[in-house]
Amino acid sequence: MASKPPTWTRLYSSPASPQKEPEKDSGATTKKPIPEPRPSSSIVLLSPTNEVLLLHRVKTSTSFASAHVFPGGNLDAFHDGDIPAPGTKDRHVDGPAYRLGAIRECFEETGILLATKDGRLVDLSQQERDEARKRIHGSQIKFADWLKSIDAEADLDGLIPFTRWVTPVGVPKRFTTQMYLYLIPISRTGVPSEMHVPTPDGGVEHTEALFAPPQTFLSRVAANEIILFPPQYYILSLLTRFLKGPTASVEEGPIYYTKQRRELLKFVKAVPTADTDKGRQHATARIPWADKVMSPHNLFIRKSDKRVVLGLDKPGPELKDSGRGGDWERVVLVSFGKAGPSRVEVRLREDVLREEREVAAERSKL
Repeated sequence: MASKPPTWTRLYSSPASPQKEPEKDSGATTKKPIPEPRPSSSIVLLSPTNEVLLLHRVKTSTSFASAHVFPGGNLDAFHDGDIPAPGTKDRHVDGPAYRLGAIRECFEETGILLATKDGRLVDLSQQERDEARKRIHGSQIKFADWLKSIDAEADLDGLIPFTRWVTPVGVPKRFTTQMYLYLIPISRTGVPSEMHVPTPDGGVEHTEALFAPPQTFLSRVAANEIILFPPQYYILSLLTRFLKGPTASVEEGPIYYTKQRRELLKFVKAVPTADTDKGRQHATARIPWADKVMSPHNLFIRKSDKRVVLGLDKPGPELKDSGRGGDWERVVLVSFGKAGPSRVEVRLREDVLREEREVAAERSKL
């Protein structure tokens, strides 16, 4: 595939401007059709020590090129079953195809198989997994049929819905991506550690697979060592509130990590989802994290540092007037260039707006 700038970069590198519409002989104009978002799903995978898995995508990828992303990808009817059609109510909600697709993509990309046998995660050798990954990726065998052949079942119930992201209008390829949390059991009893070691897919889609605390990835972004796009950065920033990194105490480890998970799951289920008084008054605060839909949109460009401020409250044109939405309280600040996003930061909307008013007031005095 030919290399091209990431679609988010093309969209947000400058303020939106109206596109010239083609003229017709009759004098009428037509608008360029908006691409239908393609269904996809991803997994925010937590290790037994509550580290998060990210993959380093190849530079030739047509989406999120060279960036670090969560494992996942497009749904495939051959493997994942019936995919909700455009315009149907199930198109943008959690469902069987989204869940199976997430587990399949995770296995294809990392070799980590989220499937159970006799109530525990299945144990396979690396050779068995690598051979299966190639056959499934090449559509030589259906994922579900392969699982049946090894007497295993995809752990669909282990997936916890955690936001949906719809690509903004203005790019040639759009996606409606269901995000999930999956917590690999903390106890290693009967769960082989080898199955938790991610392995690259030979450079097909990514070159590195790594578990690390969310703070580590955010620190590397701040140091310009890796690229994270707004959705990934936003989710990792939420996780830092609960996943605090490793503990030196082997004995206290299970208790330490279990407490973190308990607080995270409590957060995921809690309503309202906002922290501030004004945030709690907004309708999006009453939408659980499992049902939030975010389609980032350009609010304005900051006068102080020229970063774009992205709102996360709107669900995209397909879900307009549906009553769905994302997060009004927070915004993402980001600079976009040829190399991708940089200076990414998640902030409270009211704080950013206040700073913008203060800057404007100071400049008016000059």
